[in-house]
Amino acid sequence: MARIMYREAIRQAMIEEMRKDNNLFLIGYDVGRYGGEFQLSQGMYDMFGEERVRDAPISEQGIIGCAVGAALTGCRAIADIPFSDFMAMCMDQVVQQAAKFYYMFAGQANVPIVIMTGLGAFIQGGPQHSQSVEVWFTNTPGLKTVVPSTPRDAKGLMKTAIQDPNPVIFLGHKALYALKDEVPEEDYSIPFGKADVKHPGNDVTVITYSLMVHKALSVAAELEKEGVSVEVLDLRSLVPLDKQSIIQSVEKTGRAVIVHEAPTNGGFGGEIAAVIADEAFKALKAPIKRVGAKWAPIPFPSALENELLPSEADIEAAIRSLVSSGATVD
Repeated sequence: MARIMYREAIRQAMIEEMRKDNNLFLIGYDVGRYGGEFQLSQGMYDMFGEERVRDAPISEQGIIGCAVGAALTGCRAIADIPFSDFMAMCMDQVVQQAAKFYYMFAGQANVPIVIMTGLGAFIQGGPQHSQSVEVWFTNTPGLKTVVPSTPRDAKGLMKTAIQDPNPVIFLGHKALYALKDEVPEEDYSIPFGKADVKHPGNDVTVITYSLMVHKALSVAAELEKEGVSVEVLDLRSLVPLDKQSIIQSVEKTGRAVIVHEAPTNGGFGGEIAAVIADEAFKALKAPIKRVGAKWAPIPFPSALENELLPSEADIEAAIRSLVSSGATVD
């Protein structure tokens, strides 16, 4: 297997799928000769030309509107919105149109589009370029939402997203784009709704996704030296959600820490906690813990950003509170 960057894995997936399907195209601002804001489409303009790697005006409404219209008439589209914060500009097309056409037309209209957008902070991008907005989409029936944490997962999930007959929100993390790891050279895909145990353990389950997987793995490695066995479960997709893997892991360990970069208040962790409470409550040896960002806009300075966002120390403290307190759930 080759070691490649997260952004290269996404690009490989797009190239391979575009070579298979002449009706598949990429649209976004600066995706052409420039190669995209985060270089996700670097070199693709020379491979496929301006008809299939289409530069668009700086208009999120225009990009998504064109992608949805083309998809309805027989094309397949990848729409690149570099910062997920900017998805606010095109939410009508996404949640009122693309997400609902299949249902409203009784299965006679598909919208095969992938909306590829950058999630998260740790880049000192400030309050309008650093948010984790996954819950904007997980509450909308008709949308699938994926959140890969590794280059291998990014490529496999992108291929599945492109092949899906209806809208997929592909949330790559901006701070992961340069991450390198091994990626299979053969053609492969990863199904939605299948979580991955990134680190097996017996004492506590950390349920997480995207960048927070790596912080959880770092904590798990440190605590392992002290004899604390932490299982790290990477959800990979939020919709569909692999409830079975969550329940199985919590039933094994009896303890659950849910970690995401978005604010704890209203974050997707509440949905995960509800799944555990509904279907694995009797297995719990301690209360469910959630770790997320503090309730404030994300500041520019790195020191303030780091103070606001969930850290390895926060994850470790949550784990220690469960394994050392002797708390039980009646």
